[in-house]
Amino acid sequence: MSTLVSLIILAMLLPFLYFIYEASIKGVPFLPTPMKAAKKMLKLAKIKKGDIVIDIGCGDGRLVILADKLYQANAIGFELSPPIYFYAKLLNFFKKNETNAKILFADSRKVDLSKADAIVMYMLPKPLREFWKDKLEEDLKPTARVVSYAFSIQGWNHAHKEESIGEENIGPIYVYEMDKIY
Repeated sequence: MSTLVSLIILAMLLPFLYFIYEASIKGVPFLPTPMKAAKKMLKLAKIKKGDIVIDIGCGDGRLVILADKLYQANAIGFELSPPIYFYAKLLNFFKKNETNAKILFADSRKVDLSKADAIVMYMLPKPLREFWKDKLEEDLKPTARVVSYAFSIQGWNHAHKEESIGEENIGPIYVYEMDKIY
């Protein structure tokens, strides 16, 4: 009986332990963007039909699926965590008749982002500060927009900040236009 209880407790702890692993090793755990925030992020990104929209840590792919579905964008998400990537692919598979969004298993830190019209992300402050700020400045064209959920990009001037969304107090959302970040 005690072995069964131990196995049940271990099974319940595994997702939590994986979350800790992701956060400590990679610096970015899987935290899904709330659906209301995802829709608002895409609206604030001013996406037009055919725009290239990239989610640099797409998790379950909800932002790229929505970008394709709502705006007919060329939406691409990159995910580095194998279990989360396969989960996203599975979700995308079941929506195949609804979306052309692409979810790729890749390290977005090594991807050329120069063709992106919009970057959407839910990234923690440390990776934003230590890597993404410089990468986005180097790669993105002056007309590109960057939309960050929950955390600002230190040192950049945002074009718009949405404090909260609805009664759930979801937010903030920061919108940056690359030609106006300084």
